[in-house]
Amino acid sequence: MRNGEYQELRAAEPPPRNLSKRSSAPTRPHDDFRMAMKNNVNFRGRKVTILGLGHHGGGVAAARYCAGQGAIVTVTDLADSERLADSLASLRNVAIERYTLGRHDEHDFRAADTVVVNPAVRPGCPWVALARRHGATITSETELFLDACPAPVIAVTGTVGKSTTSSMLAAMLRSAGHQVWLGGNIGNSLLSDLDMMQPGHIVVLEISSFQLHWLSEAANWPLAAVITNCSPNHLDWHATWEHYVASKQRLLTHLRSEGCSVLNTHDNEVATWHKIFPDGHVPRRLESIPALLIPGEHNRINAALAAQMAMQWGANEASTDAVLAKFAGLPHRLAFVAEIAGRYFYNDSKSTTPASTIAALNSMDRPTWLLLGGADKQIDLAPLAREVASRVQGVAIFGAVADRLCALFKRSEGFRCLRLQTLAGALDWCWQQSQTGEAILLSPACASTDQFRDYTRRGEEFDRLVRLLSVA
Repeated sequence: MRNGEYQELRAAEPPPRNLSKRSSAPTRPHDDFRMAMKNNVNFRGRKVTILGLGHHGGGVAAARYCAGQGAIVTVTDLADSERLADSLASLRNVAIERYTLGRHDEHDFRAADTVVVNPAVRPGCPWVALARRHGATITSETELFLDACPAPVIAVTGTVGKSTTSSMLAAMLRSAGHQVWLGGNIGNSLLSDLDMMQPGHIVVLEISSFQLHWLSEAANWPLAAVITNCSPNHLDWHATWEHYVASKQRLLTHLRSEGCSVLNTHDNEVATWHKIFPDGHVPRRLESIPALLIPGEHNRINAALAAQMAMQWGANEASTDAVLAKFAGLPHRLAFVAEIAGRYFYNDSKSTTPASTIAALNSMDRPTWLLLGGADKQIDLAPLAREVASRVQGVAIFGAVADRLCALFKRSEGFRCLRLQTLAGALDWCWQQSQTGEAILLSPACASTDQFRDYTRRGEEFDRLVRLLSVA
């Protein structure tokens, strides 16, 4: 990564803010909010290149949106048509001018007026640089949405807990009487919903470090921010911890004076970020959070963050508590799958970081066998290995990162672990080794992309394999 790119990303200090109008009482930021929208941008006749169609819906939504605005749309992706079959099927009735699949073509970037970058595209991409040199505007699906959105946006980011916190917050705001839209990195683009949104609505937008990196300085940044935590992740993409942190902090450095933030002060890293936006709020007191259906101290912190932000937008403690008491969690996030022959199976496929896997282990109340592994994100796994070796009965390791993990576990004398090629093999070993009253937990601590399209597919495969055990 070039030094210039990193320095551009790390905005030095947030712009000066006029704090004279702020009061110590909780405010409702939308009361005085006036959206500086750029939805008058005219795409008609402009040449737009979608760089990275992908499988997660953002590329499809961006292509559909731009074509609907009258743009001349080119879609390009290094994956071929077979691998992109589901996304291409979604665009069957959309007027796409050109597809370049299985490769990239210089013409698609030299001729473009606008390039919409998929968030998975890494910093320093030469195709983005080529487009810039030829005068193209660089944007993203997230920025397209923010620039056209008529409603105030509350963004939720962090290493783990984003989806759970976003979902809790959206439910609390709805309970308080707001019309709420939930989307972003949680799995659905909101571009197609823009026509139904109104200024009095609220958008809860889960946003990743990748998406934050690709937002331009001129973007219509969110009005409010929730930061769940920050620990090393995606260093294969960001290259350095400093770049990852700076990407997350961009959400705070771009908050306007009328905005608000809630930061997880229980997280050692995030607790230092109050200097970026000094008027931010701390989470609700953990002891005031009611009993939850979902286990773990980390989920109580997620609840406290969501509740504090909801109360800034008019919710009261009673209504937030009522929502939390019924919140059953999200799929693939420490979800109970089945009890079979006295063994308890849990699907935590969404845990793609060491911190989230350690949090899952902290939530288990019985002896546990762990399925661990996946794609290698080039982060330090030694602390994870030490925690796992001290907490579980044994671990089945699978995927591209298996060699690195096995080398670390060899240092723990007598610890039971085995390297398997597949998730199925890992589950079978844990099943054979476990005893009545014990748990079998899929909490991989790694991305899924070495063997699965995404964590959802990995979790669905785990659920399928568990169901097969029940009929064996």
